[in-house]
Amino acid sequence: MKKNESVCKEHIYSEIYNSLSKSIWNFIYFKCGNQDEADDLVQEAFIKLWQNCEKVPKEKAKSFLYTVVNNTFLNVVAHKKVILKHQKQFEHYNNEQSPQYIMEENEFNNKLQNALNNLTEGQRTAFLLNRIEGKKYREIAEILEISVKAVEKRMSLALKSLRKEIDNI
Repeated sequence: MKKNESVCKEHIYSEIYNSLSKSIWNFIYFKCGNQDEADDLVQEAFIKLWQNCEKVPKEKAKSFLYTVVNNTFLNVVAHKKVILKHQKQFEHYNNEQSPQYIMEENEFNNKLQNALNNLTEGQRTAFLLNRIEGKKYREIAEILEISVKAVEKRMSLALKSLRKEIDNI
């Protein structure tokens, strides 16, 4: 392989897509069990590869794609858990709470969801792995292949951003 082969060249990108897309699809399909979701996740991974083609050398494209598809899947799972958690809370309180309380709770949930969506991908992933999955910083660092200090920084920035957006509610 030549050193100057850039993923940004269409024929190199197509070669990577043709050689890896099926195995990446199988990998993520086995994790999520949903064909449409697997299609979306693989498409998202290849879009991110194209967006970062200047930064990702051809020999690192495979690990980049697997990492992106896995992290995107983890984000989707964490997001679904947050939604499910709030739905269960809503169902539990639905018959016991006043309409005013329910309205305020819905507004808070919307604020929280928007605040989570406004975090960077790295911050959101670290935050949800810690707060939803209950992972320790060391475990998150291993999953994301970053240092514990980087996890601490992401969590710090995520919490600061969430406090600011939710107005310390």
